Amino acid sequence: MTKALITGATGFLGRETAIRLRDMGWKVTGVGRDEQIGRQLAGQGIPFFQADLRDAEEIDAACAGQDFVIHCAALSSPWGRYRDFYDTNVTGTANIVAGCLRHGVGRLVHVSTSSVYFDFTDRFHLTEQTALPHKPANAYAATKRIAESVVLDAAAQGLSAIIVRPRGIFGPGDTALFPRLLRANESRGIPLIGGGEAQLDLTYTSNVIDGLVLACTAPEQAAGQIYNLTNGESVKLIDLLRRLFDLMQLQLRTKPLARPVALAAGQSMEWLYRALPSLGQEPPFTRFTVGQLAYSQTLDISKARATLGYDPTISLDEGLRRFADWWRVRHV
Repeated sequence: MTKALITGATGFLGRETAIRLRDMGWKVTGVGRDEQIGRQLAGQGIPFFQADLRDAEEIDAACAGQDFVIHCAALSSPWGRYRDFYDTNVTGTANIVAGCLRHGVGRLVHVSTSSVYFDFTDRFHLTEQTALPHKPANAYAATKRIAESVVLDAAAQGLSAIIVRPRGIFGPGDTALFPRLLRANESRGIPLIGGGEAQLDLTYTSNVIDGLVLACTAPEQAAGQIYNLTNGESVKLIDLLRRLFDLMQLQLRTKPLARPVALAAGQSMEWLYRALPSLGQEPPFTRFTVGQLAYSQTLDISKARATLGYDPTISLDEGLRRFADWWRVRHV
């Protein structure tokens, strides 16, 4: 029986990945820090190992006997201390790599992010060979970029490893992307920068998981490389919002803003929260979160199609409908 370890199994993508692999007949073990969700996974037939990525001994023990390790765990936030991001995203990944090498894991699949491409400009049809910005957009992008280097260095030493860069993961159970938009809609309205003309790429959860499974089982010549993953159908922000809120039967509330004004407001909010930590752990918006709505970013997925056989099966419209159905059941 195929054995797989999923890090970040108590998070959105990790949990759905663990359930999919269990349903495929794999023997799946989840690793994470949320004990409550871990108990739920255990009740669903997925053994759970509570561990901290920063603890080398715990991670080493978790990697023992695994055929595959799918590394979904990360500190993913637009705001926070660089040290915290580094400890989780870089040191944690180094611990995963060391465990895989020590125990002869057959393949490491590392989930990175399209944020490594972002540089506060419009960028279209980005390939895996596109030059990355000289200055990363924030601590999350910076440390995920270093984590990629850790994995690629290990691949050069003989570890079979594949890196994927999904863009805008969404679907039932989403705790970040669409919930942030919904909260903004309920409060001040969603910032509509430049009329919402920014062109975006999204990826439905099950399509990402398809890519992860393909990365596990791809031939060895596919290893040691990076692959973009999206739905393969970019959309303007305003069109996305209209479709989503229509499906949820909610009134869309937007707040038109000029790009320079929006970015300046995000910068001011960051300064304020640095000066007054008592305000809370994270500003309501940052320059990075504003930038995600203000600038176009689309990815080329032809390499994943050709090499991994990746073919997104759930369309954007179907994915939005599934999210809306899930959301309405929980908010009636």
